[in-house]
Amino acid sequence: MKDLVEVIAKSLVEKPDEVTVTQREDANAIIVELKVAQSDMGKVIGKQGRIAKALRTVVKAASMKESRKVIVDIVDTAEE
Repeated sequence: MKDLVEVIAKSLVEKPDEVTVTQREDANAIIVELKVAQSDMGKVIGKQGRIAKALRTVVKAASMKESRKVIVDIVDTAEE
């Protein structure tokens, strides 16, 4: 899932070298964290969250083989 999110995110942003994707596994879920440059946050989220929702839908469809839930979390780098 990490690779899928990374490929999609890098195709959306203007600074693909600043895209960072990490994956952690919980008891019954896989959490994929996506970090992009602050100037690219709007491109990843989209108007009214449409791009983010579409990204999560694609990942959910790709994870149907897994028996665990996959959560895509877009992390705001300004909070760090």
